[in-house]
Amino acid sequence: MRMDPGIAAMARFHETAAATDFPETLGAFVAECAAQHGDKPLSIYFDEDRVLSYAGLDRSASKLASGLLEMGVRKGTHVAVMVPNVPEFLITWAALGRIGAVMVPANTGYGVEELTYLLTDSDAQFMVVDADYLDRLQGMETLPPLLAPARILVRGTPPAGYADWQGVHDAGDAAFAAPSPVTRTDLLNLQYTSGTTGFPKGCMLSHDYWMLLGHLAAMQRGQGGQIRNTLIWAPYFYMDPQWQTLMTMALGGTAHVARKMQLGRFMDWLIDYEIEYCAFPEPALKRFPPSERDGQTKLRYINAFGWSGPANEEVERRFDVVARNTFGMTEIGSGLSVPPEATHMTGSQSCGVPSPFRQMRIVDEAGRDVPPGEVGELWVAGRSVLQGYYKKPQANADSFTGRWFHTGDLFRQDETGYYYIVGRIKEMIKRSGENISARELEEVLRRMPEIEEAAAVPEPDELRKEEVKVYVMLAEGLTPKDCPPDAVIAHCAAHLAAFKIPRYVGYVDDFPRTPTRKIAKTKITEAHQITDIWDARKDPGTG
Repeated sequence: MRMDPGIAAMARFHETAAATDFPETLGAFVAECAAQHGDKPLSIYFDEDRVLSYAGLDRSASKLASGLLEMGVRKGTHVAVMVPNVPEFLITWAALGRIGAVMVPANTGYGVEELTYLLTDSDAQFMVVDADYLDRLQGMETLPPLLAPARILVRGTPPAGYADWQGVHDAGDAAFAAPSPVTRTDLLNLQYTSGTTGFPKGCMLSHDYWMLLGHLAAMQRGQGGQIRNTLIWAPYFYMDPQWQTLMTMALGGTAHVARKMQLGRFMDWLIDYEIEYCAFPEPALKRFPPSERDGQTKLRYINAFGWSGPANEEVERRFDVVARNTFGMTEIGSGLSVPPEATHMTGSQSCGVPSPFRQMRIVDEAGRDVPPGEVGELWVAGRSVLQGYYKKPQANADSFTGRWFHTGDLFRQDETGYYYIVGRIKEMIKRSGENISARELEEVLRRMPEIEEAAAVPEPDELRKEEVKVYVMLAEGLTPKDCPPDAVIAHCAAHLAAFKIPRYVGYVDDFPRTPTRKIAKTKITEAHQITDIWDARKDPGTG
């Protein structure tokens, strides 16, 4: 029997990756790229009108590392970094990697309480912060115990007693040499998760984690070396811009970096900067209907994370582009991906097959493997997954069985070997003992032409333990009169089992979002109480 072309392609990819010598550390990789590409632009920060070259990053990283060493930063020192999408983020990351220190990226949207938690939990001894965010530090009654103003480097004008990032950089020596060897298993990042199920946890990620993630992305998405211009729009404190930058470097390309996502400018960015690769936000398809501008883009490959099947097919057709879904998370990096060669999987909503250096199991509640077609939790093992959650022994005990990491995501595998995400264990709505996938319900709702986006959440209920509540954002120009609750209920009834049909329907002008444009579900429920939305039990059959 002829092997599936995608499965065969991934098998070849595994062999190539296994035979590849990846750079040992971030510092070594930056030096290697500088020697190869010199003054070629690595990052163009078009909102800032600034350019960082490959050689410039190498030189600045050494100068800053030298300056930080003089201040007392050593191998293993934890350094929080809270700056926007500017060159200083990348320079600081590379400098810390040269020393063997550990970067702790801080969400620039954090308030005083959240930042206090992160700095305290991570044991941050130093910090790099943009002057625009100093109010968060100055709003604290006292600084976290391991920090002091003299060890806080400010990008911009520092207050009295604080250090000047630029001054420390300029005083450094470009001939920096690390006092201690740095190896691939040393920690590079303490990357905090989003904390959707409680306080954020710090994932301990090595140099090798990042080298694998960036280089494997380049090998799979590089289109035979034809991708040179990439677009980065998510905040750098998230993992995606970090690996996308490493991917760009591995391709010898140029990353075009936005200060922040502006959906209304997205098509202009693609065309003006001749972007060949990006993570494409699905709402952009509706925001920009088909037009002659589609043919002006240079796109070759896009990541279509979690897209609906019809949207996946549409984007490939409109832009003549390879659009592939993947599955990854901070803890494991790349886990699954749909190979470019798997053209028959377009629109399937599969997350693909295991990436190189990754092994997968789908297990039941007792940790036993389930047969193809059955749903269970995805467990992952392999080279350079997280070394654990920092200072969280109970979370580590709960999240690992031997070498296997428990993702908390529900998956099934088809007979040919492709994996499909069903939902997140914590995002399952359990109504009268029946498990309802929020993801499945949201995908059904998005099929309504009147609905642009949807979110399904559980609502506590005395009788059924949980009830199904959905929020919908209508297409531009429409009001609830154009898509009344009974129409939403009828659509769900036509596509879902009776126990999955929502009881509550609410309308939002827009969803609260994370900086990566994901819907922040906890903030919806905080903003919209049950009294604000339509209840099918109290008002059945009306709109």
